[in-house]
Amino acid sequence: DCRQYTNRSCEECLKNVTCLWCASSGRCMEYPVQRVLPPADLCELRSARWGVCWVNFEALIIAMSVVGGTLLIMLGVCCCCCCCKKKSKKQVSGDDERAAREREKRRMRQEERRAEMKSRHDEIRRKYGTV
Repeated sequence: DCRQYTNRSCEECLKNVTCLWCASSGRCMEYPVQRVLPPADLCELRSARWGVCWVNFEALIIAMSVVGGTLLIMLGVCCCCCCCKKKSKKQVSGDDERAAREREKRRMRQEERRAEMKSRHDEIRRKYGTV
């Protein structure tokens, strides 16, 4: 029972993980597991200690909020970076495909011109009998 540690020390009270220490009143009580935070009529957040004596619930909530917010922002930035990277890769691959099609068109035109020039030269050779 946690109440047996009332008016002793915080460390003694918190050896049992189900106990909550209220620093303002020096009481040790069962942690109200039905609620995430202890109600104000039981103990103020700045006086409530659970798990360790050097962190009160108020500081714990602020620290957890800052850490959680930082993690969410980092996750958002990472997602944005990944999306931008994928878009730029798609753009590059699209440019590569376009460039390959243009090269192929130029090669085909060049082959057509060569064949046309060859047929002209053959025609001229036949005309002058140099074949």
